Amino acid sequence: MKTRSGFLSGAAAGLLNGLFGSGGGTILVPLLKKSGMPPQNAHAVSVAVILPLSLFSALLYSREEFSVWKALPYLPFGLLGAVLGSKLLPRIPQKALQRIFGLLILLSAVRLWMR
Repeated sequence: MKTRSGFLSGAAAGLLNGLFGSGGGTILVPLLKKSGMPPQNAHAVSVAVILPLSLFSALLYSREEFSVWKALPYLPFGLLGAVLGSKLLPRIPQKALQRIFGLLILLSAVRLWMR
């Protein structure tokens, strides 16, 4: 990925992560795939980028007296899900992975629209 597009996609991912607590992958995955990266790699790289962004956002939110520490009970199951997801990702065909990702984006859009 070229430096300029890497800068812009990274900034967009950080902005979405800071505003909504997630969403960076919706920017990074398509941009990484467009740059020629296989879908499985794009998803893995997206997760690797989102982790430090999420940690940094959580730190900033905790300084603003938001209740980020309420997330602690969810961490063990989140870690279990991360392990399972990382084991499943290489076994999912690229086309199926694209469809699953698209479906999740559509479901998220419908959920937000219905609010």
